[in-house]
Amino acid sequence: MACLGLTLSMAVVNIAAPAPQAAAATPSYSQLAQSKAKKQSLQSKLSGVNSALAQKIIELDDLTNNQIPAAQKAANEAADAAESAQEEANAASARLEAAQKDKSDLEKKIKETGEDYDDAHAAVAELARDSFHGSAASDTMSMVTGAKNTDDFIKSMQSSAAVTRSESNAANDAANAQSTQMNRKDRLAAIEKQITELKTQAESDAAAAQKAAANAQAKTEQLNALRDKGTSQRTYLESQQSQLKSATAKEAAQIVLLQSQIDSYNRQLAAQKPSAQQQITANSGAQGSTRPSGGSSSSSSRPSTSTNTSRPSNSNSSHSSSSSSRPSNNSSSSNSRPSGMNYSVPGNCPQGSTYCYGHATGNVGNAYPWSQCTWWSYIRRGQLSLPVGSYLGNGQDWGNSARRLGYYVNNTPHVGAVMVFRAGQDGHSPIYGHVAIVERINSDGSVFVSEGGSIWQGNVHYDTLYDPYDHQYVHY
Repeated sequence: MACLGLTLSMAVVNIAAPAPQAAAATPSYSQLAQSKAKKQSLQSKLSGVNSALAQKIIELDDLTNNQIPAAQKAANEAADAAESAQEEANAASARLEAAQKDKSDLEKKIKETGEDYDDAHAAVAELARDSFHGSAASDTMSMVTGAKNTDDFIKSMQSSAAVTRSESNAANDAANAQSTQMNRKDRLAAIEKQITELKTQAESDAAAAQKAAANAQAKTEQLNALRDKGTSQRTYLESQQSQLKSATAKEAAQIVLLQSQIDSYNRQLAAQKPSAQQQITANSGAQGSTRPSGGSSSSSSRPSTSTNTSRPSNSNSSHSSSSSSRPSNNSSSSNSRPSGMNYSVPGNCPQGSTYCYGHATGNVGNAYPWSQCTWWSYIRRGQLSLPVGSYLGNGQDWGNSARRLGYYVNNTPHVGAVMVFRAGQDGHSPIYGHVAIVERINSDGSVFVSEGGSIWQGNVHYDTLYDPYDHQYVHY
């Protein structure tokens, strides 16, 4: 009864006060439940942490996983609306220019031959003259008069009935094609009326485009303000990590910080966003992930039913140096590791290097289509000072292509490595496969990755995968 009363009262409120048009979409029940469960899980991991510090970590998590994605969606929608409004304004302006040109041309004709000049009859005369000279217009007049050749046509034209019929038909054709159904004076008045209407429409569309552009700018500023807040909180929390005593709390905080760090890359990438046509070209190509987005932090990959307790943990953050010992090589097709290499991240291969770690990198610049998984993997490897090739193929091809160039490839995950997905693996493209960058190896053996994809339109997302040893990894 209480639930029913609350529902009815909410209905009355909704009728009395309709929601603003610009309001964000209400999260679904499942989304709210998932968000609540995630928050409770994080709170549990931060048990025993100073309450003020724990709250800051929870706030950053909410900012990164809820507030910023919602603001990003609103900014994208506003930008699309602004682009559409501008296209409408441009079209209205073009129609106005065309009408003004029609008016100018007609005024010139009136000045030359008067406002009572019969354009329809002039069109017939022109067709006749062209026919006498053997032009293609004879075909037109033949259809009108039924003549089979020039002689027949001349005879037909000598008949007043045929001439009348020809003039009438040609005049109708000319009227349809050239708007000559009215005399010049009436046509000029009609064009002037049309110009008045088009001016009003063009002004209205221009105002709408300006308003839409201002709204898009406001939404972008709101998004950037949230990201500024995230950067500030992330900086503060990084300085407070020493207060975290338990391994569980440290890992939970590090993952929250890493998620925020990855999201910060999206602002940098926005400045490199290509034109709409380039985006269409990129998204029509290969190398993309077709997996539906589950938001910035998705967990679409189910934990493996088998345990990973027998695997080495190798847990570390994305910016720490790791052990230089060689990991177990689980792939029979892996190439042997040259001596003198290690797994330090960041590496020692400067961005754009064509040769490092004892082999050619195949790097001649980012040749991958914008927003694709391969596009981001190329960018991220450069950020980490790790080698990367420009033509390693679709996602599923990266392991074999890199091996041929001399890269060390195996089935052991490590921070900074390119994680290779087979076609259709973990819900990715059944044709092209997928690639992602390993950002962290968690204590439970799962891997935290950053990834691109055409469905994310130039934004970077992150995910946690629970089947790490079922993939190939391109190291260096």
